[in-house]
Amino acid sequence: MTVEIPRAMAVTLQARAAAFPVLTVTGPRQSGKTTLCRQSFGDLPYANLERPDMRDFAREDPRGFLRGFAGGGVIDEVQRVPQLLSWIQVMVDERRPRRPLVLTGSHQIDLMAEVSQSLAGRTALLHLLPLSMAELREAGLTLNPDELMLRGGYPRIHAEGLDPSVVLADYVATYAERDLRQVLALRHLEEFRRFLRLAAGRVGQLLNIHSLAVDAGVSDRTAREWLDVLEASYLVWRLRPWHENLGKRLIKSPKLYWCDVGLAAWLLGIRDVTQITTHPLRSALFENLAVIEFVKHAYNRGETPDLHFFRDSNGLEVDLVVGQGMPPGQLGLVEVKSGMTLQSTWFKPLDDVATVLGPNRIGRRMLIHGGDDRLVRGGVEVVGLGA
Repeated sequence: MTVEIPRAMAVTLQARAAAFPVLTVTGPRQSGKTTLCRQSFGDLPYANLERPDMRDFAREDPRGFLRGFAGGGVIDEVQRVPQLLSWIQVMVDERRPRRPLVLTGSHQIDLMAEVSQSLAGRTALLHLLPLSMAELREAGLTLNPDELMLRGGYPRIHAEGLDPSVVLADYVATYAERDLRQVLALRHLEEFRRFLRLAAGRVGQLLNIHSLAVDAGVSDRTAREWLDVLEASYLVWRLRPWHENLGKRLIKSPKLYWCDVGLAAWLLGIRDVTQITTHPLRSALFENLAVIEFVKHAYNRGETPDLHFFRDSNGLEVDLVVGQGMPPGQLGLVEVKSGMTLQSTWFKPLDDVATVLGPNRIGRRMLIHGGDDRLVRGGVEVVGLGA
C-alpha cells in the first residue's frame, strides 16, 4: 500500500503560481518533484523530456511542442532540452499563459545557466529536497533518529515501505552510471564511487579538498570538480563559516553535509539500525540530519537558506548561526548533540558564542538532541528529535 505524503512546498508553489508565469522546481532525482507538480496542477498537460519521443519533439519542433502548453502545463526534466527555455521566453513574452508553465530539473549546473539567461524575471525558482521530518510526521510516519538516519527522506522509501538499502543502491548506480555521464567525462566509474564513499566519511567535518583528493587518488582539480557536481546535483551541501570580522581568527573552510542523510549512511556501509547505534560517525550523521532540516525548511518556504557555522581558531564552535526567520539584525544559534541525556556542558557553546557575537544580537538559542526532552532551560529551547 502506498502512503500519500503531502509536501510542505505545495503552499509555496501555489503562491508563486499567482505571481509568475513560469515555475522552475529543481532538486535531486526522486525527491518528489514530479509528484508535487502533478498533484498541484493535475488538470494541466504533462510531458516528460526523459522520453525519447518527447525529447525529440521538443528539440526538433519547439514551437509545435509548446503549442500544447499555451494554457500552462508541467514539463519534466527540462534540462534535457535546454534550448527549449529560449522558446519558452518568447512564448511567455508574446502571451502569458492563463495558468503557470511548471518546469522541473535535476541538474542545477545545466539548468541554472539557461534559466538565468532566458527566464530571468519570468520564473520563480524553487528547490525540493527529500522529505523533511515535519512532512513525515504530518503523514503519520514517526521514526526515531536512528531510523531516520538509516532510511533518509527519499519519498518512495516511505510511501511504498521499500528497503532503503535496495533503493539507495539503485540510486547511486543510476546517478553514477547515467546522470553523471551527461555532465562529466568519467573514465573510471569505480574511482568516482570511491570518491563518494570517502566524501560520506567526511560528513559534518571541515572540508579539506586536498586531503579528500589524495585519499581518492585524484587531483585537487578533479576533486573540486566532482564536489561541485555533487552539490549541483543536490547530493551534498556545503555549510559556509560565519565570516563577520570580529577581530578573531575564524575558520574559512566549509563543512560538508549530505542532502539526504540516508544516502550518506548507505555510502558508509550502514545497512540496518543496529549499525547506526554503534557507528563511529553516528554523531556526525545526527548533526547532518538536524542541519539539513533547516535547509529543507527554508527551501520549502521558497527562501534561500541563511545558515552558517561558527568556529574560531581556539576551537570555540556552534553548529549553526541562523539568519532565516529572524528579525532584522537578529541571529539564532543552534547546537546539535546526538546524546539522549541532557548535559549542562552542551549549553556552554551557545552562551560563549552569544557573548562573542553580541548577546543583544542573539534572538534565539536552540539545543537539538537525540532524546525526548522538549523544554526551555536558561533561555535555550531544548528540542529532542526522539520525541
